[in-house]
Amino acid sequence: MIHPLQLNLSPQLAYDEAALREYIAQYLAVDSPRIAGIKLLKRSIDARKRPIKVVVQLEAYVDEPLPEHAFRFDYPDVSRAEEVIIIGSGPAGLFAALRLIELGFKPVILERGKDVQSRRRDLAALNKEHIVHPDSNYCFGEGGAGTYSDGKLYTRSTKRGDVRRILETFVAHGADENILTESHPHIGTNKLPKIITTIRESILKAGGEVHFETRVTDFEIKDGRIKSVIALQKGETVNFEAKQVLLATGHSARDIFEMLDRHKILIEAKPFALGVRVEHPQELIDSMQYHCSRKEAAEQREYLPAASYSLVQQIEGTGVYSFCMCPGGIIAPCATGPEEVVTNGWSPSKRNNPYANSGIVVAIDPTKMRRYQPYGVFSGMQFQKEMERIAWEAGGRTQTAPAQALDDFVKGKLSVSLPDCSYQPGVKSAALHELLPPFIARRLQEGLKAFGKKMRGYITNEALIVATESRSSSPIRIPRDPEKLHHVQIENLYPSAEGAGYAGGIVSAAIDGQRCAEAIAVVKKSS
Repeated sequence: MIHPLQLNLSPQLAYDEAALREYIAQYLAVDSPRIAGIKLLKRSIDARKRPIKVVVQLEAYVDEPLPEHAFRFDYPDVSRAEEVIIIGSGPAGLFAALRLIELGFKPVILERGKDVQSRRRDLAALNKEHIVHPDSNYCFGEGGAGTYSDGKLYTRSTKRGDVRRILETFVAHGADENILTESHPHIGTNKLPKIITTIRESILKAGGEVHFETRVTDFEIKDGRIKSVIALQKGETVNFEAKQVLLATGHSARDIFEMLDRHKILIEAKPFALGVRVEHPQELIDSMQYHCSRKEAAEQREYLPAASYSLVQQIEGTGVYSFCMCPGGIIAPCATGPEEVVTNGWSPSKRNNPYANSGIVVAIDPTKMRRYQPYGVFSGMQFQKEMERIAWEAGGRTQTAPAQALDDFVKGKLSVSLPDCSYQPGVKSAALHELLPPFIARRLQEGLKAFGKKMRGYITNEALIVATESRSSSPIRIPRDPEKLHHVQIENLYPSAEGAGYAGGIVSAAIDGQRCAEAIAVVKKSS
């Protein structure tokens, strides 16, 4: 018999499989050996009051076996099928490729960066030697920005597509099954590269193609359609014939936006956000979120995960909010070119680093930035560039980042000393309250004060702010037909995911990539 249960448990019970089984046996008044298996459906922490409880939804199988669920996808051979060009191998590009294979098309992925293993050397050079490889960094390369910046799978995009299917695809390629049950699923930067490699192997085994170090430089356009995609492949110019093109290049491929504009292919300025990374000791965040002392928080880490937070406040009619919060994480250098400093964050699967970091950003409407109006559609992108260069100069013209103790920033004081920080290239004390534009600095200061009232102890000089968090979203949208999903002018160009302005994370990007793949299939079947 299957017993569906929802239980409010202590962390010790919820995260200990043997103890949980014994508890359920007592709860159902059956002998423990009669429980053949337990299927977790969902697990979430309720820390609103003490003692902390974990809400567990599950099915207990009594006197009948737990059914096996093999997370496996059998992809057909598409080596001789019609080709679809995919530009970019982030989550949108990879999941679009898998969906195209299922629908009987051969995906040909063009990726400007390197495979995940080769990327590691360039990331090491960035962290240790401050060398930025323009095509191989935290943003560019196999798997996209998410591969080496966390692998968080939480999304609110449930109305856009099948989130469960995306998660099951990750599990089929090596992710832990717990991503199917946790309220905020997370793979971890240490595990995601292997999973991305396995997805690539599925694409190749089915007959698809993946071309690394192949940077798209131009389109050949005739009669309002893309006829071929022109790329620089390891120093040589290569043309790829194109019947359908899925564009999934991410939020940092500025040269792609410029190329589209050069062809007078419509792009639009869109709202985005910019701010800083804030880093606290993880045990401090744990004590605030779990409502206990720091000593108790440290003791509870055996059972409870590193705590996260999500904060938002309206300041002068503008949103100030946390973004990409990384418990037990690390701040990473995410520049994609010379003379810029960009920060982001990531966590390993265990989230066991001693720091918690989060982007704290201010919403920006580029139409209200008078100084940048001469740049037209590139007004937001130009603002990003200037802020990243200012950070680069303030850090000493290397990947060292300008930083300030949090309480000092709120009070407008230069920090005499800085707390320890996870940012490997290093930090340098700077007056960020003066370096950032007044409309950003002022809103950040007021927003952080409000956050301090919501989380007592948040404002402290034990915490650090690091500039600049500037790539939280794309400042450009590539407009497309809302139903057919192709570009409003170019019918065989399908702008997808974060770089086109239609997604904001791994799962939403994967969903959008699959939607575009399905839209391509509909067109081909009707033609």
